[in-house]
Amino acid sequence: MPKQPDPEQIIRFADMFSAMGTEPRLRIMQLLLSAIPRAWWWATSAANWKSPAQRCHTIWDKLKNEDLVKVRREGTFLWYTANTGALQELLGFLYAECCTRNRAVKPENIVTSANRRKPWLPRTSRK
Repeated sequence: MPKQPDPEQIIRFADMFSAMGTEPRLRIMQLLLSAIPRAWWWATSAANWKSPAQRCHTIWDKLKNEDLVKVRREGTFLWYTANTGALQELLGFLYAECCTRNRAVKPENIVTSANRRKPWLPRTSRK
């Protein structure tokens, strides 16, 4: 019988999914991943979302608290990067369940479907 993740790990992964469960936070994760290996300056997010600084700070804190982003202070600037190690754990958990243990999804379909999508385009503009 395949080894099952421990309950604490499941709770951690659920919290990570929850942290990415809103449009602004998911967009931030997408931007951070597209910016690798560079870091992303916090003030840029405030300008892009036209949100009050406090709201942006709350968004960043949620991602940071769930270990999805890393932050580095440089003087008065905050630089954020995606925590690829944590994301790799999360994706590995899903991959093991859907693609290796029960073969619900063929691994090659994940790669090819990701290449076909254009997630950066608004839904109405996708072709």
